[in-house]
Amino acid sequence: MTRTLALALGSLALAASAFAQAPAAGSGPYDYILEAAPANQRAEATVVKWKPDFTYDTLKKGTNRMVCYDRSGFPLQQPFSIECTSIANLDRVAQNMKAEATGDKAKSEAMLAEMEKNGTRAKPEFGSVWFHLMGPDKEHVRHHMTVALPMATTATTGLPDKPTQGGAWIMNAGTTTAHLMIPGE
Repeated sequence: MTRTLALALGSLALAASAFAQAPAAGSGPYDYILEAAPANQRAEATVVKWKPDFTYDTLKKGTNRMVCYDRSGFPLQQPFSIECTSIANLDRVAQNMKAEATGDKAKSEAMLAEMEKNGTRAKPEFGSVWFHLMGPDKEHVRHHMTVALPMATTATTGLPDKPTQGGAWIMNAGTTTAHLMIPGE
């Protein structure tokens, strides 16, 4: 597990570097959606459009494992909100969207907690990165990035499960939602 964690941290460092050096958007129809992805993965990424029944249409078929989608204005999302992650995480994204469709954060969290409890919560791909761009509009966005570490704990990784030490830490340790948080992200 420690080796896997080191690999995940190394991948995150490379992704953050590529993300920070992202060039300005081009003129393609999906470029604004791809802005959430690291620059070195954009051209080969898949772009999907979510439908009201929590399935999706593929707008652009990619050749790597990155998938990006627009969640702008969806329930419990910012007016501008785009995400990219591993294509292996789409079942989990669909569950998130179904829960968020309630429009009530407490109900959404309770629905996801029940899935976690009864074992129906889709696990994200271990080590996959979730890239988010969100804000009130395209000009005022916040970048956020996490690394999925489902079921990881302090005991299995050596990382703290609280942000008290100033470094990376595991949020939601011991659940399918466990993920690496990076200070400043």
